[in-house]
Amino acid sequence: MKLLKIDHLGIAVNSIEEGKNFWTDVLGLPLEGSETVTEQKTTTAFFPVGESEIELLESTSPDGPVAKFIEKKGQGIQHVAFAVENIEEALQELKEKGVMLIDQKPRTGAGGAKIAFLHPKATNGILVELCQRD
Repeated sequence: MKLLKIDHLGIAVNSIEEGKNFWTDVLGLPLEGSETVTEQKTTTAFFPVGESEIELLESTSPDGPVAKFIEKKGQGIQHVAFAVENIEEALQELKEKGVMLIDQKPRTGAGGAKIAFLHPKATNGILVELCQRD
């Protein structure tokens, strides 16, 4: 498996509207745009930083994964995402190494990226996302 870079850091917020002010007004990062990913019950907003991005995540439902994260841990870094060359091969390699996965196969994430999550039990408590953008 070849990790290309840290693609983005996912940060869970109660409100993108409120959360974006720090990133735009204080740090001067441009808001690239926002998107609702219905399947994940999330609205996302991306702020480019060099070759990586900050992704703010707002839940669209009280039972969504971001809402559950905030309920349990509060607002903050929810996941780290690594860009990979080939997500199917990466998942197969991780399975062969016995790594616990949330996603056995890639699904579609924000911006049409192929994404898959590794289970935090396999990563010392960190939610890790793999993503492939074509």
